[in-house]
Amino acid sequence: MILDSLDAAERYEQFGPGFVAGLHYLRTFDPSTPDGRHPVSGDGLFALVQSYDTGPASAKRFESHRRHVDIQYVVSGTERILHVPTGLLSPETPYNEEDDILFYEDPEASSSLLLRVGDLAIFHPNDAHKPGCMAGRRSRVKKVVVKVPLGRGA
Repeated sequence: MILDSLDAAERYEQFGPGFVAGLHYLRTFDPSTPDGRHPVSGDGLFALVQSYDTGPASAKRFESHRRHVDIQYVVSGTERILHVPTGLLSPETPYNEEDDILFYEDPEASSSLLLRVGDLAIFHPNDAHKPGCMAGRRSRVKKVVVKVPLGRGA
């Protein structure tokens, strides 16, 4: 797991071409882009643009992905994301191959990340994360999640 700002993210381009393309997409992102799935490149790299209200952590779920690395970038609002290594968790549901997602039971403890406008977090397959948590109070968040396929510079 990496927590940084988009302004300092150039150092992660060394991870491969998927990161180069994904970070370029975020640097040139138009905030008026509608929510939904948007292609970033023709080789499986895509972005999910999302707008939502944060809520209590107890109402959210830990998740991880086997085929993608997430680059989660906050366009507006403030969000808390909880994090814990997948090896410390018990699956709550079977892995969903189609959606590349696995949900987990809540652990006794986790780390808490605070993301504000311009911040990004990078989650690899061994990084379970619980996004959408409020940081003290509810916030309207617009976020872009770039999905970098493993083997494409992840």
